[in-house]
Amino acid sequence: MTNTAKAPDPQLAIACDHAGLALKESLKPALTKLGVAFVDLGTNSENSTDYPDYAHAVASGIEVGRFKLGILVCGTGLGMCMAANRHRNVRAASCSDAYAARMARAHNDANVLCLGSRIVGAGLAEDIVKAFVEGTFEGGRHAGRVAKIER
Repeated sequence: MTNTAKAPDPQLAIACDHAGLALKESLKPALTKLGVAFVDLGTNSENSTDYPDYAHAVASGIEVGRFKLGILVCGTGLGMCMAANRHRNVRAASCSDAYAARMARAHNDANVLCLGSRIVGAGLAEDIVKAFVEGTFEGGRHAGRVAKIER
């Protein structure tokens, strides 16, 4: 008898530019350890790339409902964040500590985490990712505020 069970659809997309490659690669085992199904949208090389290409790939997937969450890594996290936030229903947050990531999920219903490889090390980045993927939106008084973002 063969197992025809399908692997779960990835709920998270991760991507980076050339500056974020090493940090992105270090986060993939952490996501697996957390039990998060994910897809890697690149880059897979240290050759110079343009961060908006990767931000738009992840954000587009969230915008159409293919992914629930995204993680983007570049040198500072800022360029990725700006590009991702151009998409409807995407709320990207650049975070450099676990508290900010937890609050971005709880109060802002953030669905994309942006990290700066030149800002945070691998160990701290793992803590930030854990806080982000395990976080949940509190709703309540925050729901109306988040709705105003989309207007």
